[in-house]
Amino acid sequence: MKKIRYFIILLLFSGSCQTKQLKDHVLDQYNPVWDSPSEFSSGSMPLGNGDIGVNAWVEESGDLLFYIGKTDAWSENGRLLKLGKIRVSFSPNLVAGDISFLQELQFRKGQWIVEMGNGNDRRKICMWVDANRPVVHVEIKGDKNFEALVHFEPWRTTRRAAREDEMHSFYSYMNYDGNIFIEPDKVLDLPEGQIVWYHHNERSVYKETMLLQGLDSLIEEEKDPLLHRTFGGLVRGKNLVKVDSMTLKSVRVSSRQNLSVYLLTTEKSTKEEWKKKIEEIAKNIEAVDSRLAKEEHYYWWDQFWNRSWVRVSGGDSEETGNISLGWHANRYLTACGGRGKFPIKFNGSIFNVDGESGTKTGSASGDPPNWDADYRQWGDPFWFQNQRQVYWPMIAAGDYDMMQPFFNMYFNLLPFAKKRTALYFGHEGAFFPETLLFYGPYANSNYGWEREGKEDWETDNNYIKRYWQGGLELSTMMLEYYHYSGDIEFLNELAMPIIHEIITFFSNHWPLDPEGKIEFYPAQALETLWDVKNPVPEIAGMKKVLSELLKLPENLTTGKQRTDWKKIMASIPDFPIEKDEKGKQYMPPAWENYSESHNIENIALYSVFPYRQYGVGYDNIEMMRNTYYNRDFATSYTCWSNDNVFAAYLGLPDKARIQLSERFVRSGGYRFPAFYIEGDWVPDHDNGGVAQQAIQAMLLQAVDEKLYLFPAWPNEWDVDFKLHAPGNTIVEARLKDGKLEKLIVSPEERRKDIVLLPKQ
Repeated sequence: MKKIRYFIILLLFSGSCQTKQLKDHVLDQYNPVWDSPSEFSSGSMPLGNGDIGVNAWVEESGDLLFYIGKTDAWSENGRLLKLGKIRVSFSPNLVAGDISFLQELQFRKGQWIVEMGNGNDRRKICMWVDANRPVVHVEIKGDKNFEALVHFEPWRTTRRAAREDEMHSFYSYMNYDGNIFIEPDKVLDLPEGQIVWYHHNERSVYKETMLLQGLDSLIEEEKDPLLHRTFGGLVRGKNLVKVDSMTLKSVRVSSRQNLSVYLLTTEKSTKEEWKKKIEEIAKNIEAVDSRLAKEEHYYWWDQFWNRSWVRVSGGDSEETGNISLGWHANRYLTACGGRGKFPIKFNGSIFNVDGESGTKTGSASGDPPNWDADYRQWGDPFWFQNQRQVYWPMIAAGDYDMMQPFFNMYFNLLPFAKKRTALYFGHEGAFFPETLLFYGPYANSNYGWEREGKEDWETDNNYIKRYWQGGLELSTMMLEYYHYSGDIEFLNELAMPIIHEIITFFSNHWPLDPEGKIEFYPAQALETLWDVKNPVPEIAGMKKVLSELLKLPENLTTGKQRTDWKKIMASIPDFPIEKDEKGKQYMPPAWENYSESHNIENIALYSVFPYRQYGVGYDNIEMMRNTYYNRDFATSYTCWSNDNVFAAYLGLPDKARIQLSERFVRSGGYRFPAFYIEGDWVPDHDNGGVAQQAIQAMLLQAVDEKLYLFPAWPNEWDVDFKLHAPGNTIVEARLKDGKLEKLIVSPEERRKDIVLLPKQ
């Protein structure tokens, strides 16, 4: 059976490591192709298998270099680190002088091809991260014989104190009264022809963090997630022999040279146990037929790209071309980093690089002054305001597997969150702060180092002090995931426990007013307003979550649950609605106290997205359009700003398209188009996520049972798309010159629910 499976896959995917000479698939037109080597790591191409990420580039010296990242490589300080850097040198060098050079990232196959040389002396590099196994493969083939030298280049070589200019990367420890130390990696000096290195956490900031935040009683109950975590790699390949502990070389000149880098993280192990396990992993992977492994890798990527697509054309060719390229490049990047144990980090994920190029990489500190590849602004915590942007567009794209790490992190934190709620507030339920470490606590710098005279729950950082509505948005996203996927097991076992505790928190934390309504005060509206009464996100979030719970089939809920939800629903305040100077209705951000802004969020429009109480297919859309037109902040089209998304859900194509093209390819001095530079760090994943969410909402929106087609689509744009909708529905459509040339709805009975909106 294994042989039959192999030949079936082989027939489907013949011609591995082929270059761009023949565009045999429509996806190939979006492949990034460069005809010159890169000067710095900012010119790297990303590769990944969902957990392991590689930044690879070829320099003018002809050397191949690549950084390796992994989603679970958390240091003793709680930072997400790179695993290491590899350099492969060749003799002779075929890049120098008047030499042909071409490199192409092949989206469809998840591989990177580099060709160099002239005439009958050419060399090809094929690099890929196995979609199904923890290994990076590098395959080199030449017309003539060559030598290869493989060198591990560590930068964490000695114990040192973090410099002042690096402290934004140690965000939890900003303003800390003392030194924060970076610990070195260990390179093993083995007799075999291999390089083995690791980083082993001999200490941990976990206990200090828990003590600071008044969580002493939880220290023994919760295991230290940092102590004795070990991560690193093993490099070897046929025809490679040891030069020293960090260098391998070709034992003989040859026209071919392959090498593999095996990666592993263990959470609780000795260094010896880690070494034994990575050697077992390498042995097991090497026992797999290499051709079968590659064809299975191609098969995974083919299935991924067949889930969904968005190909925009017509109109301004640069504008629509950038949108098509950006949609595919952004989705590719999230696929490369979205299937690990932990979520995609908004501020660089596993694809941040060093600052040697001097390229501007973020907004907080300007140009990088010689930062290493572990540096990222906003450091170690996950920020919900940003993280959500990465995951919302995955629902309509059908990328359900990549959403699991995000949901799982919060599910795993639920027992901790319940206990913290009881300790801090003395009532039931659970809250998740906007900024949290992967094991639950606040970032210490947000929580505050000086605690005298402060309650345990009280944070020094006012931007996040009462920013708890992210739990409502998480609940909304989980319910949307269920509606789209139909995954009852997910709903019952993962989503409902979280949603129950979130609703319990919000219904218990504030008192009822004389009319029996929850009085959300004191409260804040996102990061922008710090002292408001009844903010719109809390009102909209509670209304949305409770209404969706009440729509669930009765066999999935209990009578008591439905009774409780109806009672809580009746206690939610109404939306604040006022009239402007022209007598038109609009929605302010809260009932009271909304004058002093500290950020630039358009708060009232959370009732449009993510909470979908107004917009296309809903009542009173003109009121919310008026709210949009009169919003406080109307010039932000980068990072987490949702103006494009709001406009799409309000059916405003001319507004939804503003700077959308630029958002998709805003890469500055970085060569890869989805290495978004304007925002929090490179790649700024929330920037690409917002753009992807906007373009998908411009094409298809679901409201109750209706599927609104082209609700915010510009007249002059053509498109061919495949997107997902609730009820395990898939919609494929092609629009050309304003005419619908193709419409395929699966299952077919959902075709009756399509609403083709007239042009705005």
